[in-house]
Amino acid sequence: MIRVLQDFVKSFLLIELLKGMALTGRKMFAPKITLYFPEETAPRSPRFRGLHALRRYANGEERCIACKLCEAVCPALAITIDSEQREDGSRRTTRYDIDLFKCIYCGFCEEACPVDAIVETNILEYHFEQRGEQIMTKGKLLAVGEQHEQQIAANRLLDAPYR
Repeated sequence: MIRVLQDFVKSFLLIELLKGMALTGRKMFAPKITLYFPEETAPRSPRFRGLHALRRYANGEERCIACKLCEAVCPALAITIDSEQREDGSRRTTRYDIDLFKCIYCGFCEEACPVDAIVETNILEYHFEQRGEQIMTKGKLLAVGEQHEQQIAANRLLDAPYR
């Protein structure tokens, strides 16, 4: 009975509304935190998961050994891999496609890769103008990896103690 009476008094006096207005009043005069996006960017963690990239070894050979673990672990089925065997007996990919519209950027592909071939960079500013550009082919992935290798290696080094 007392609880019902308390609830009635609170609703009649609009206590929740007054609490909300007090909070708004306190925040109204607090210093603003604004980033002017194109000129300023917020700091990102080395573990940020953005655009994918395929890496190469220092001698220029691509790292991917076509084990297809990333394709198997991908929950969104965004990765498609075809492979063939070389003359020396090793397997390499002939096709490595990632559909970025399907990808949920979970990082499972990166974790499953035994040779650190596929990584997610901290690039978040990319766009597509034509239909079909969202599919990252092997060539595009290798180009992103070559262009940003220093940054990828630095982020991997910062993340190494946590792996």
